[in-house]
Amino acid sequence: MARPRDPRRRTELLDAIIGHLTVHGVAGLSLRPLARALGQSTSVLTHHFATKDDLIAAVLARLDQRQRDRLQALPGWAEGRSLGAVIRASWEWHLADDHLPLIRLLHEIEGLAAAGRLVGVYVPTTLGDRAEFVADALRAHGVPDEDARAHATLLNAAYAGLQLDYLTTGDSKRVESALDRLVELADTWTRPPRP
Repeated sequence: MARPRDPRRRTELLDAIIGHLTVHGVAGLSLRPLARALGQSTSVLTHHFATKDDLIAAVLARLDQRQRDRLQALPGWAEGRSLGAVIRASWEWHLADDHLPLIRLLHEIEGLAAAGRLVGVYVPTTLGDRAEFVADALRAHGVPDEDARAHATLLNAAYAGLQLDYLTTGDSKRVESALDRLVELADTWTRPPRP
């Protein structure tokens, strides 16, 4: 009988794996060299993550959970602060120097999936879950239910595109000017219509 997985140990491993991947990337990922780099046996990794796909799915879930925890801790995430202010605070947090490697890792994983080089369902599932998470926040900010998911998908795609533009070009002035437009658009979704 296989020994049960220790959730705390799995989280510790995931955080170590994420630290490694932020430096070395995902494209050439293999469990045996990863285990060696972490000072673990391959059996330790396969006990917690049966396959490379399982590991990448767990990495995505952990990265998203970290982001969700941080976003939910922002003042006004659920209510009371303009949606645009929440987007701006999120942007500042995501693009702080200590978070940039995590954002690059997320975009690398998503890019590999878009190129057909990662074929698991984990990236589409993660993107759908993200849209629903943001849709819930939009609903809390007064966006009607019938609009929330489409607005969340648009907001996530535009936000991710601006991140990619900034990471690729470093042109913060131009990108942040576009972010200002996105913030203005998002705020129009939560303003009551004029009489």
